[in-house]
Amino acid sequence: MMVSVQTRPGLVRVTAPARLHIGFLDLNGDLGRRFGSIGLAVDRPAAIIRIARAGVTAVSGAEVGRAHRYLVAACRVLGAKPGHDLVVAGAMPAHAGFGSGTQLALAIAAGVARLEGLPFDAGAIAAELDRGARSGIGVAAFEGGGFVLDGGKGAGPAAPPIIARLPIPEAWRIVLVLDETTDGVHGDDELAAFRALPTFPAADAAHLCRLVLMRMLPSLAEADIAGFGAAVTEIQARLGDHFAPAQGGGRFTSPRVAAALAALAQAGAAGHGQSSWGPTGFALFASDRAAEAAVAALALNDRIADGLNFIIVRGRNQGAVIEAE
Repeated sequence: MMVSVQTRPGLVRVTAPARLHIGFLDLNGDLGRRFGSIGLAVDRPAAIIRIARAGVTAVSGAEVGRAHRYLVAACRVLGAKPGHDLVVAGAMPAHAGFGSGTQLALAIAAGVARLEGLPFDAGAIAAELDRGARSGIGVAAFEGGGFVLDGGKGAGPAAPPIIARLPIPEAWRIVLVLDETTDGVHGDDELAAFRALPTFPAADAAHLCRLVLMRMLPSLAEADIAGFGAAVTEIQARLGDHFAPAQGGGRFTSPRVAAALAALAQAGAAGHGQSSWGPTGFALFASDRAAEAAVAALALNDRIADGLNFIIVRGRNQGAVIEAE
């Protein structure tokens, strides 16, 4: 996404959506590309920043340390003169499967670019800020939202190309299951986990590619949540088994989230899984009423629901909003 702005407003607000990372196409990589990510944008939670020029750089609100690092890096990459008042008015949970780092970094860089009248290319900025090393889903969610499929990381430095983007049906709802007592694998631990995992069988990668092309994408195009959800659940099961050694031995990072997802499946969820390394889980429902009924029933079960947060969200078919105030 290339944005070139001539006017220079005094205050800019950026709202960037969270993304769910549903899974990978090919962890084997013997065809020359590896990963190939499947994901979608959701309307909550979101990274929300406000930024204005200032004599001295000041950062306040949530995620102050990380936001300051991204602001300094954004100014360097964009060639902008330092001196900004940055307020992080809204932040999504870190290391929870929402792509919080990528969305916050891009929101801050987009805010600086809009404020200073500089061109902004989300993919190029993400690469410079060391975001999206394996997946293009976060950048794609920032640029245009929707359901997104990328073609995997090649041998060169280029970001994975986006090969499919489809709108998410307006009626569908996603129940997010949050366990705030634990984090997903991240940083050096994530790199170590990928190195330690066994080779993913080429035959399994081929099956996942077929499942995405011949079931997941057509079902989404036809608003068939049963077919789409079944594909999601199978992809999650196969990948969850592969990643289990790095997740405490289970398909899901949080055993409590796993129990809640099983209960939501019994309550009629069309599909369910974990976003990225979790711990956040998600379950798909055909309507707001169905999602609310399932969450209400689960909330009555203290044995499963205790300590978890449930949020009903929509798929977001729009990227980040960058606006002058």
